[in-house]
Amino acid sequence: MNFNSKNPFLNSKRFSSNTESRTEVHQAQIIDYNQEMTVSGTINKTAILFLILCGAAMVTWWMAFNGMNPMLPTIGGAIIGFILVLVSSFKPQLSPYLAPGYALFEGLFIGGISAIFELKFPGIVINAVGATLVTFLVCLGLYKFRIVKVTEQFKSVVVAATLAIATYYLISWVVSMFTSWTPVHYGNSMMSIGISVFVIIIAALNLFLDFDLIEKGAREKMPKFMEWYGAMGLMITLVWLYIEFLRLLSKLSSKD
Repeated sequence: MNFNSKNPFLNSKRFSSNTESRTEVHQAQIIDYNQEMTVSGTINKTAILFLILCGAAMVTWWMAFNGMNPMLPTIGGAIIGFILVLVSSFKPQLSPYLAPGYALFEGLFIGGISAIFELKFPGIVINAVGATLVTFLVCLGLYKFRIVKVTEQFKSVVVAATLAIATYYLISWVVSMFTSWTPVHYGNSMMSIGISVFVIIIAALNLFLDFDLIEKGAREKMPKFMEWYGAMGLMITLVWLYIEFLRLLSKLSSKD
């Protein structure tokens, strides 16, 4: 059975489906290297999205620390960001417009949720940012020097685990809304901390799938808009990883 990345952006089907448009362009003999996806181009797009996200995050962060309620833009950002993810997953050619929008609204969410954690656990945000950055750099290095190789078996394990986590989160959220049951990943028990560590490991492993599929897209000379698509997918994984680090660090801090 062939599994691909859980990330709705970075999956082989999505990249392969755009091979047809690339083939049509070559058949028409309109070949322009500048209109093809490259790794460097994707890196540049990722940097742009990161700056937009940080800029938007500063807005809700400033609101929280200046006596204003940031909940509306925080929740609204999360909802709109999710909608943009869904739209772009079906319309990747719109990624040059949707990806910056995603970064903007997801930034509002990240800034608000970060401020909430920071107010309760001072210093937690800088630690979560540092942990996310270090994890990203380590995974990038392991992938670049081929210490970790993304095989089909590797993909199968990571995607299966990611799907299991997503399913568990969804079911526990729905059940807790209508019952008094408290999910085991809530609180600061050893079981809860263990689950957070496991989720962080799986989120980090998803970075390898992201790197592999971006590289594959560039190698197969996908259309230029796929740079925005790939960058957006990588940002989604990094945001997930950052949120999970916030959760883990908050659990560890509450045990002190």
